[in-house]
Amino acid sequence: MSFRTLGLPPHLFRGYFSMSDAELQSIGAVRRIADTAGWPCRVSLEHAAIGEEVLLLNYEHQPGDTPYRSRHAIYVRRGADHAFDAVDIVPEVIRARLLSVRAFDASHMMIDADVIEGTQAEELFERLLANPQASYLHVHNARRGCYAARVERA
Repeated sequence: MSFRTLGLPPHLFRGYFSMSDAELQSIGAVRRIADTAGWPCRVSLEHAAIGEEVLLLNYEHQPGDTPYRSRHAIYVRRGADHAFDAVDIVPEVIRARLLSVRAFDASHMMIDADVIEGTQAEELFERLLANPQASYLHVHNARRGCYAARVERA
């Protein structure tokens, strides 16, 4: 079964980059400069380059009015102009991590979940999406819990 991996829409975050550090702090966000490799952008689904400006902010990735409603910290690169959107591709930013993958139905209720190494993500995505009740998947970094991406049937 083919799957589609989606980053977040960049327009949701553009305005934050023009905010002062004090304004960002007032909404619980911070500006950072990537000083090591591995800062995962949730728009482009790429790692930020060393020296690149990123924002660390809280994002409601599961807005459904259910017990599973959820928000968590994400990084967004200033230069992320296009959301990742690809069929049957697991980007390296996901492949390189231990993942928690959660399947949700059309009512935004969790119906299945598993933890897996990112190198095995394709098989898990296909298995979870084979359930006809599954509407979409949310991928999280298992260690820190950060939202990583949405996966749907292609």
